[in-house]
Amino acid sequence: MVNKVILVGNLGRDPEVRSTPSGRPVATFSLATNRKWKDQSGNRQEQTEWHNIVCWGRQAEVAGQYLTKGKQIYVEGRLQTRSWEDKQSGEKKYRTEIVCDNFQMLGGRGEFEGGSTRAAAGPEPLADAPAQPEDDDIPF
Repeated sequence: MVNKVILVGNLGRDPEVRSTPSGRPVATFSLATNRKWKDQSGNRQEQTEWHNIVCWGRQAEVAGQYLTKGKQIYVEGRLQTRSWEDKQSGEKKYRTEIVCDNFQMLGGRGEFEGGSTRAAAGPEPLADAPAQPEDDDIPF
């Protein structure tokens, strides 16, 4: 079985870097990808899809240091769906995210000081999920 995701998109917000209770860094951010096509009438159409990205360990630190809203990156990872119970309503909530194994910063020379990163050990569950960006926050 294969669970592999490859995306190229633009960051919707600066990464939020936190640490787990054991001190392991984790970064979360949203990534926008676009799909363009022509409909049956020949009109150009475009759809933006938002993806929740989670980075762990050293790559979380690199993401927090070098990634900013609007920057284009290449991401490799796997899909993961978490569930939790909403404290206020008691309702079960779900969140699908890409657990990043590797990312590469794209753009012209001098735009980034870094290059690519590789994940170390496996992820730990997150306590809180970040909010999606508002439509007027779309960086492009």
